[in-house]
Amino acid sequence: MTPYHHVERAGETELAAPADLADYSSRWRTAVLVGRHVESVHTGFTLCSLAPGGHVDTHLHSTEQSFYVLAGNPNLTVDGRTHRLAGDECGLVPVGVPHAWTNDGDGNALWIAVNSPAARLSGPPDTFWTGEEAPGGDGVAPLDIRDPRTRTLFRLGAGEMDVDNLKVGAAVDAPTVSASMATALLAYSGIAVKMLVDQRLGAVLHQMFMVEYQPGGVAQPHDHPFEETYYVLEGEVDAMGDGEEFTLHAGDVFWTGVGCVHAFCNRSRGRVRFLETQAPLPPANYSYRFNRDWDYLAERLKP
Repeated sequence: MTPYHHVERAGETELAAPADLADYSSRWRTAVLVGRHVESVHTGFTLCSLAPGGHVDTHLHSTEQSFYVLAGNPNLTVDGRTHRLAGDECGLVPVGVPHAWTNDGDGNALWIAVNSPAARLSGPPDTFWTGEEAPGGDGVAPLDIRDPRTRTLFRLGAGEMDVDNLKVGAAVDAPTVSASMATALLAYSGIAVKMLVDQRLGAVLHQMFMVEYQPGGVAQPHDHPFEETYYVLEGEVDAMGDGEEFTLHAGDVFWTGVGCVHAFCNRSRGRVRFLETQAPLPPANYSYRFNRDWDYLAERLKP
């Protein structure tokens, strides 16, 4: 049977400068971790690196893009404003919106970029260059997450994955997005989930969220009518895809296609944290199909 999953180990990932984009960028390296080459249709998942002094000129996509900053301070210019980003900051670049990246800092900038649907392997392009160079350093400011004009950007703040921390009310002047059900932390079965990029930010083709497993946290075997990608940030977790078992570590990527039965269990003594995406957006109902429920029915129906 053809597997509907893909695993890429951190040690296998090789960043390289896109050869066909030398006229539009400098000191920019990428590695496509998930895309058409692994039979993905809805998910393009790319690791991006921008060295000090580097730039990616103004461009736009015919796909929807989200991003999550892993390290460093890349500058993102979008909607006429330039934001100096930091680790754990993320956002949405809607279809057709021009944007550019620069790095005027001292260290390397590293981020995840997700495009939905996945970029074409041939035929018409998915990315269009406007001919405008990336803006210089004037007018760059740290991301002000409270400013309503940054409606497509978000920050995962310290303690926002901690249920106990959220038992205390946030101060009116807290440097966070105003707390509500839309920004709530979901906790179940030793697992915590925090939405990062979803319909609240304007996403219509995919969503991104942070997942944290406590020791003993488990997701029983299940599948979905959409694709999922997991990028491990911290810890190690036992996983299963299409009956194959393996352990994921920081920097590893796991992609599951539609119908791939998969599961997770944290058997370690520490927490596990990974970035997860779903594409396309899940339906309102029947987005999860757990084996245990249908196995139970099969037993009940035996003569």
